[in-house]
Amino acid sequence: MKFRPCIDIHQGKVKQIVGDTLRLENEKVTENFVSEYGSAFYASMFKNDGLTGGHVIMLGDGNKDSALQALKEYPKGLQIGGGITVDNANFYLDNGASHVIVTSYIFDNGELNKDRLNRIVDAVGKDKLVIDLSCKKKNGKWFVVTNKWTQYSNLEVNKSSIRELEKYCDEFLIHAVDVEGKRSGIQEDLVEQLSKWVSIPTTYAGGVSSIKDLEKFHQISNGHLDITIGSSLDIFGGDLSYREVVEFCNSK
Repeated sequence: MKFRPCIDIHQGKVKQIVGDTLRLENEKVTENFVSEYGSAFYASMFKNDGLTGGHVIMLGDGNKDSALQALKEYPKGLQIGGGITVDNANFYLDNGASHVIVTSYIFDNGELNKDRLNRIVDAVGKDKLVIDLSCKKKNGKWFVVTNKWTQYSNLEVNKSSIRELEKYCDEFLIHAVDVEGKRSGIQEDLVEQLSKWVSIPTTYAGGVSSIKDLEKFHQISNGHLDITIGSSLDIFGGDLSYREVVEFCNSK
């Protein structure tokens, strides 16, 4: 189990927000934390601690310059997501990203668009692509949500869809949207199911607030999933020690 750090950028600043409040109008965003430091500060920290496979997420417009600062500080050490398309993906790879992360681009009107998926795979290569399957529960099943987590797609996250999408990407990033940013504990049933379904590196995001949560995550996932944590960390205004998290994950 690896700890995958994150740098979320909103309106040019490093922030931690409640993910499902990110609607089309920025005024509705609920902020847990706004950093006084820029993205390069955190990128340098993660580089010095030898943490690989973390991600920079651009939450809306106006975040390109800040994202590039992080990539410049830690070249090939961070992935990037948020508004990634076939037209800009190689720009970010050329500027230091190890991978690009896509969600909404490969969906159209709630359906997986295989043409767009194939185009971006052709453009960047399977080995540079991460698919973000941010999902919410509906009628007892998990469905991918797109467009800033406002629209349910018709793609159910299950063993069949996971195995099919593994053909196109190097990794998955999976946000449990219902608990993301709320520091309310992990989505245990999703973690358990994902650990059985995936066969490529997969990072889970959502709800971790304590070392006890981390221990439970490791137990339920049998070490098959990696973890990312945002709002709960003391470096982002929370109570959970970043240093303890790094040490815990390094011991597993």
